[in-house]
Amino acid sequence: MTPTHFVFSAAYTLGLLGLAFHRSHLLSALLCLEGMMLSLYISLALWALHTDTPSASSAPIFLLALSACEAGMGLALLVATARTHGSTHLQNLNLLRC
Repeated sequence: MTPTHFVFSAAYTLGLLGLAFHRSHLLSALLCLEGMMLSLYISLALWALHTDTPSASSAPIFLLALSACEAGMGLALLVATARTHGSTHLQNLNLLRC
């Protein structure tokens, strides 16, 4: 494994571990998701540069578009949660009470 692959694999793994273990605020969960998407985007862009195929060059742009939609949806949920529940703590959120 090259050092570049190791760095992006470690960044993805750290984002996944942060998402799994530090679930106190919704914003921290969204930041971990964005870190994971950023490492995936850079890895996919580097892979497209190494393969030099025209069909692989559109995959990073598609992933970036999906990541932007995910970020917008996450921020909308964050605002809606803060308005309805008064905080963004994930312990206070209960789907059965909504």
